[in-house]
Amino acid sequence: MFYTTDTNQHGLKHDPFKAIVAPRPIGWIGTKGRDGSLNLSPYSFFNIVSDRPKLVMFSSSGRKHSLKNAEETGVFTASLASRHLAEKVNASSEAVEYGVSEFEVAGLTAKMAELIDAPYVAEAYTVLECRVTEVIQPKGLDGEGADAFMVFGQVIGIHISEEILRDGRIDMSLARPIARMGYRDYADGGADVFEMVRPAGAGG
Repeated sequence: MFYTTDTNQHGLKHDPFKAIVAPRPIGWIGTKGRDGSLNLSPYSFFNIVSDRPKLVMFSSSGRKHSLKNAEETGVFTASLASRHLAEKVNASSEAVEYGVSEFEVAGLTAKMAELIDAPYVAEAYTVLECRVTEVIQPKGLDGEGADAFMVFGQVIGIHISEEILRDGRIDMSLARPIARMGYRDYADGGADVFEMVRPAGAGG
């Protein structure tokens, strides 16, 4: 089958776009409001952007609480969404009023970061502490702004639990990061781990 996205007439019961761009890592973003309230929300539009410097990005569909707090305070954390916390990741996505802590909604422990004024999930195996470098609203072919805002952050601190370290590496079969597939589907990144050696000089 083939269809153009201007009409989006794919004839399927559900739009397949996000199922095609999958699996997507989940950024479990922790922020603190100017009023002192704590916020936690999972974003499946999330990824690493650069290794030098270490940059990550999460994209907010619309102006959500994480975006507001990150813009106003200039910092955020990204906790690892892993299989043992999957139900709590899901619970933290509940739409609540600004100021309501999703840490409490999901039954999680909020711990403040070492270098920035933002909370993270104490139960998470890994955490990135980030300072915002820029926020952009990407544009479509028509020049109009998308209904999305990309928050870029430089990672300035990293937490790793020794529980998931084996032979000097993070053991993915222990960390078991979860990823968003399409629809209501998720993947367990530690379920079928295999290793390949890349060709010399390989890019991408």
